[in-house]
Amino acid sequence: SSPSAKTPPSLPFPASFTFMVPKKEISMVPDMGKWKRSQAYADYIGFILTLNEGVKGKKLTCEYKVSETVEKILGLLGTLDRWINETPPVDQPSRFGNKAYRTWYAKLDQEAEALVSAVLPADQQAAAAEIAVYLKEAVGNPTRIDYGTGHEAAFAAFLCCLCKVGALRVDDQLAIIFKIFNRYLSVMRKLQKTYRMEPAGSQGVWGLDDFQFLPFIWGSSQFIDHPTLEPRHFIDEKVVNEHHQDYMFLECIKFINEMKTGPFAEHSNQLWNISAVPTWSKVNQGLIRMYKAECLEKFPVIQHFKFGSLLSIQPVKP
Repeated sequence: SSPSAKTPPSLPFPASFTFMVPKKEISMVPDMGKWKRSQAYADYIGFILTLNEGVKGKKLTCEYKVSETVEKILGLLGTLDRWINETPPVDQPSRFGNKAYRTWYAKLDQEAEALVSAVLPADQQAAAAEIAVYLKEAVGNPTRIDYGTGHEAAFAAFLCCLCKVGALRVDDQLAIIFKIFNRYLSVMRKLQKTYRMEPAGSQGVWGLDDFQFLPFIWGSSQFIDHPTLEPRHFIDEKVVNEHHQDYMFLECIKFINEMKTGPFAEHSNQLWNISAVPTWSKVNQGLIRMYKAECLEKFPVIQHFKFGSLLSIQPVKP
């Protein structure tokens, strides 16, 4: 086996380590137990929660280190953004699900492995094919032209894999959310707007948001112990316009306000309810519980999740 296959710190046999192209493992509702007991689940939720701690009380505009790998990933996202400009929506009878998205997606499908290769250090190239799968899963579905929290989860999985192989490190935490994830969100919003993508498995008015979930978790953590801004303030448009550059949560609210018409309480009932929770810490804990229940424990979301050597379906070692 090739010495270039650099192992994630958690894997003991560097030389013999083989990467694999991830595949689906959860094909029926009873398989969900296998997912919840898997190493992948433990690693995924651990990653989300580590980042949640890392951004606590911090503004998007605060100082943090930006490594060369982070810069390269931002370049990758910039490429996806440029391809949207180069692939304008086509004239078609249906308002939603513009077919030009499929053209855009085909380009990513073709280039994903090379794009991932370009962000990986020389000694980690062997992981490119495995990690590229998560990138392709992270931007929506070309058949249905939809996007939802399962696609968002694939992007978090993509970042988690980059951490596992050592391309991203512990001291990249703030840059992972404030730079990479934030840029990812802006590209996803542009995709959603440009190609009028459908929300995947949306709960409609009962869901948190048509498309995203993680920025609400991490965004609420940013607000923990804020001296003046409380959950009740985020429904005030003046607060949103004044502070959205600093807080991911408010960026999300701003996008909802741009995309939806009518009273906030009607189009975003769950968020309206959340604005009544007294503290950001309570909001944050509640959203983590809700994320597990509404996304990670829902078969329609997890049936699409793919497992390889980095995010493994094997049960957690006791």
